Amino acid sequence: MSKKCELSGKKALFGHSVSKSNVKTKRRFELNLIKKRFFIPEENKWITLKVTTSMLKTINKKGISAVLKESEKKGVILNK
Repeated sequence: MSKKCELSGKKALFGHSVSKSNVKTKRRFELNLIKKRFFIPEENKWITLKVTTSMLKTINKKGISAVLKESEKKGVILNK
């Protein structure tokens, strides 16, 4: 699996590390991903998702059901 948030679709960014002498080398800005199990009461089942910590805060605020509905509207496909 790639390092990508399954709900928001965020993925790693690319840039340069710049030294004091202004030499630029390629680097990646990785995501803060967490593998987490969520219980969906409407379907009475557990799902495991890889989500970013910022999306985890959104899930805690809105609830997993609301976030899943929003991601379906955006067109994010889940591998359930």
